Amino acid sequence: MMEISTLPFYLIAAFILTMGVLTVTTRRLFRSAIWLLFTLIGIAALYFLMEVEFAAAVQIIVYVGGIVVLIIFSIFLTNQEGAEMPAALTRRKLFAAIAALCGGGWVITLLNNHTWMASGTEETFDPSVQHIGRLLVGNTPDSYVIPFELVSILLLAAMIGCIVIAIKSRPEEK
Repeated sequence: MMEISTLPFYLIAAFILTMGVLTVTTRRLFRSAIWLLFTLIGIAALYFLMEVEFAAAVQIIVYVGGIVVLIIFSIFLTNQEGAEMPAALTRRKLFAAIAALCGGGWVITLLNNHTWMASGTEETFDPSVQHIGRLLVGNTPDSYVIPFELVSILLLAAMIGCIVIAIKSRPEEK
């Protein structure tokens, strides 16, 4: 029997899966970006559900507020907001579906064959902003300086990609 506390998780997970499928199956570029926006908001909702508000805020600021907005701006800069993406070849769709099914089956097999043991410590994660801040900029072996810098590189790459798309696809003026 399902507990009532797991219901929000299943609702959010179903929302994320639905928006993810819509993101990759729609043929309109702008709609795909909007579905991606909703997918990332759903992931932030999962963080809120786990009571890790700082990670949820970072998810919204970096991905929803940064990456998706850059993608939408690049779509508008290229004047392709209403354009349909070309249909993929049937062979590619079949190969992608088979690869996804094999990958999903492999993950399910790994999860079912893994022995799950509780960790020996009773230590819990401290989700306070002060603790996370120390982890982000600290110089201890368990700090997150490298992932923090990788996020900034990701944002830089997204901005450069949007600029390249906007410059390359600009229609010729008469």
